[in-house]
Amino acid sequence: MRMVRQDLAAAGITDESILNAFMRIPREEFVPSGTELANVYGDYPYPIGFGQTISQPFIVAFMIQMLEIEPGDRILEIGTGSGYQTAVLASMGMEVVTIELIPDLAVGARKAVEAVVPNADIKFIAADGYYGWTPAAPYDGIIVSAAPVSIPYELEEQLNPNGGRLVIPAGEWQQRLISVTRDGNDWIMKESLPVRFVPLVKPGKFWKGKSV
Repeated sequence: MRMVRQDLAAAGITDESILNAFMRIPREEFVPSGTELANVYGDYPYPIGFGQTISQPFIVAFMIQMLEIEPGDRILEIGTGSGYQTAVLASMGMEVVTIELIPDLAVGARKAVEAVVPNADIKFIAADGYYGWTPAAPYDGIIVSAAPVSIPYELEEQLNPNGGRLVIPAGEWQQRLISVTRDGNDWIMKESLPVRFVPLVKPGKFWKGKSV
């Protein structure tokens, strides 16, 4: 409750469906066992192993708010990580396709998500998501939890032509959150907050992918 009131609502998260989702999802289920609650609910990233982190709560909420999505929308999440953002999206009623490069993280995330959001409409894939996931396209929203130097055009192509939106951090030394909205064959780009994410890894041996 403190996190939602002080770190989200007071900081500009106004979408009640997002605030309610953060109230429902226990963040402690997505961090290493034994983590102190002060770190679990602190408004900063926290290590989850494999050189990855669970993102700062405000940034997760802010990026979801940038998507401007509604229940039933199909969302592609690139970088499942801990599964926390996956669970938030699923609890909001989204159809989620989520991709994670590191198989062990993908398996752990699926276990955590299914424990807190049972029977949600989620497809977990262990794959390289640099170029998205065309089998389930088009998407009403694409959210990326790692930063490429420049935005892969393939992600823009997988957006729903009728207002699909991509939210992604991009840049090498100075990253910013960027939203790209598709209107037919036009794409409208807007820049937002400065951020710092791990790099989005280019295609490698996991590219073909598999369900987990």
